[in-house]
Amino acid sequence: MKIGVPKEIKNNESRVALTLGGVQTMVKNGHNVYVETNAGFNSGFTNEQYIKAGAEILSTPKEIFDIADMIIKVKEPIAQEYDLIRPNQLLFTYFHFASNETLTRALMKTNAVCLAYETVETNNTLPLLIPMSEVAGRMSIQEGAKYLEKPKGGKGILLGGVPGVKAANVLIIGGGIVGTQAAFMAAGLGAHVTIMDISLPRLRYLSEIMPANVDTMMSSQYNIEQMLPLTDLVIGAILIPGAKAPHLITKEMLKLMQPGSVMVDVAIDQGGCFETSKPTTHAEPVYQVDGIQHYCVANIPGAVPFTSTLALTNATLPYAVKLANLGWEKACEQNEDLRKGLNIVNGKIVCQAVAETFGL
Repeated sequence: MKIGVPKEIKNNESRVALTLGGVQTMVKNGHNVYVETNAGFNSGFTNEQYIKAGAEILSTPKEIFDIADMIIKVKEPIAQEYDLIRPNQLLFTYFHFASNETLTRALMKTNAVCLAYETVETNNTLPLLIPMSEVAGRMSIQEGAKYLEKPKGGKGILLGGVPGVKAANVLIIGGGIVGTQAAFMAAGLGAHVTIMDISLPRLRYLSEIMPANVDTMMSSQYNIEQMLPLTDLVIGAILIPGAKAPHLITKEMLKLMQPGSVMVDVAIDQGGCFETSKPTTHAEPVYQVDGIQHYCVANIPGAVPFTSTLALTNATLPYAVKLANLGWEKACEQNEDLRKGLNIVNGKIVCQAVAETFGL
């Protein structure tokens, strides 16, 4: 199979979909790999290294899309890439269709096969979402702490405090991978942390593994409203696989918070879990609504491409090899986890959560 790896062109997206080791593995399996020039530069991989690993370097994204049977990316195609996609071409990447109807309709028109990292599922887990959720969860605290600083527009509080001065209060809504990693990071910095979830078994598990400065609480509108006046940093870590995230904090609820508090919406890829959220970029990551800082970067792990690329490809490569070796139809026939990754096939939505979001 001919495998294409274009350079990511989303704002400040520095990851690459295939590492040097991934290229070697594909070549050993008898496939041809084509990498766009400088696609891996920001992740620490040079053109020369890719060539040595067995790839061929092409100059433009059009050359990549024209020659490849399968396109492997990190983020969803953007508008200038839509016309490059060919009918029956396999696209293997993060799509997050439920948060973007324009993207969904554009990809339906291409008659391509869209297999989404975020809906590949095995044993009730999302193996291709986990590594980036781990990165995003940890970074949410790192970024939240930064934007609590006064010069950045925050209230000027140090997350972990100092002896004699109280630490900040962090509220994490969602106890999955993102929330768990965020809680560990915030607790490690010395903050007072509350993590919420709607699953009592999950809360029991979290209470057993978390340090003493992390409390667990059942998630409800009432409990969120009770916590907001006391909270300095809110992390939105909600995920409904393949579907749009619910709004758990409304614009009206911002009045409960103190000016300069920070909200980090990690769920922005799926539409965001705060009513006032809108996607931002690493170039302009924050904005204020009613005096509350909003950090809503849609590709948080893109800021640490070396770590993120290796973490992502550790998870995606085995699936990419199956798709290349068997072709998407046979691979999905033999692997239920890959079959669940199919979102759009030759113009038709085949993922129920996406179809229900847009009534298609």
